[in-house]
Amino acid sequence: MTDESEHNTEEAVKAHEADPLRSGDARLATVLQVLPAMEEGGGGVERGTVEIAEAITEAGGRALVVSAGGRLTHELTRVKAEHIELPMASKNPFVMYNNIARLAHIIQAHDVDIVHARSRAPAWSAYFAARRTGVHFVTTFHGTYGIGNPLKRRYNAVMTKGERVIAISGFIAGHIRQHYGVPSSKIRIIHRGVDLNRFSPKKVTAERVIKLANEWRLAEGLPIVMLPGRLTRWKGHVTFIEAVAALKRRDIRCLIVGSDQGRTEYRRELEGLIEKHDLGEVMRLVDYCDDMPAAYMLSDAVVSASTDPEAFGRVVAEAQALGRLVIGPDHGGARELIIEDETGWLTPPGDSAALAEAIEKALSFDTAARNRAAARAIVNIRTHFLKQSMCTKTLDVYNEVLQIGPQSGT
Repeated sequence: MTDESEHNTEEAVKAHEADPLRSGDARLATVLQVLPAMEEGGGGVERGTVEIAEAITEAGGRALVVSAGGRLTHELTRVKAEHIELPMASKNPFVMYNNIARLAHIIQAHDVDIVHARSRAPAWSAYFAARRTGVHFVTTFHGTYGIGNPLKRRYNAVMTKGERVIAISGFIAGHIRQHYGVPSSKIRIIHRGVDLNRFSPKKVTAERVIKLANEWRLAEGLPIVMLPGRLTRWKGHVTFIEAVAALKRRDIRCLIVGSDQGRTEYRRELEGLIEKHDLGEVMRLVDYCDDMPAAYMLSDAVVSASTDPEAFGRVVAEAQALGRLVIGPDHGGARELIIEDETGWLTPPGDSAALAEAIEKALSFDTAARNRAAARAIVNIRTHFLKQSMCTKTLDVYNEVLQIGPQSGT
């Protein structure tokens, strides 16, 4: 990507500022976001909450967040948002019921205008609290959640009860139209956005990359293939290990980067599979990494191998923002992120042979081809998937519902 085009992108982002949030009485609006907890490594829900809270305060509004707490609460303080701790992570029906009154009290005490729910259990409490107090209710549908039986579908359906339902990809929008009958007029597609202050090649110093390579004891000069993702079965680690085994190469290094989050039995299973395929020299499991931009920059190819459809595909987006070649599963949000044969490749979910072939393609690129692909990947993300765009569109939704007028019950 040229310096001129990067400069133009940054100027466009700065020019795309949201209107101030105003309530019906012209007072600057207060938005309350509700989610289970604010833990690092939990996923895009927590990070998105911080980003939207920052956008609210920068637009002149007041940002409140209610959760069970966690290490990311300090990030809320940094962006001048306020955190209130309640047991929102609990799925106990009695706790959820008691949370209705607790949230209603917070809504009234802080003159909240909009309640924005981001997860199912706290959404049920937030929905009834919003009805009780007559304030606006918005939801973000962050995943497919599983629809195996009518009871589960009814539990999930609270995420469709917002006056506006934010879908984090076109895939998710289609899912909620098909399975929950939500009309298109109520859905707003707002893709997750990449933060260029973190995920830009110019922001990642060589010293950070070298430091991480030394920590992970990576031999210099060998191509690196990385699959980031917490150790849970649907992330496709088994498919990745089998694909690497099929390559029959000893001149590469492959990393699975992610915490097991207590799934020690699954970790042992993966370690056993690595040993079975005699990949001890080639493949390594790495626990939680606190410098993912440097980890991406270490890699020649970044893989997402999820067997279940990802609602968006944060790994695929972040890696492209840093100019990495990406390989993703041919379903879910990855289809909206990857430009086939230009920024990466899509492979059938669970197909280790196809994944091995795509990895081989990525590793066969010479420097010129890799640079061309990197430039296209960076432009792709900067054009369509920026954090600033996500924030602006979310504030647009808030302003949209604020024009509807006071609620008498959703």
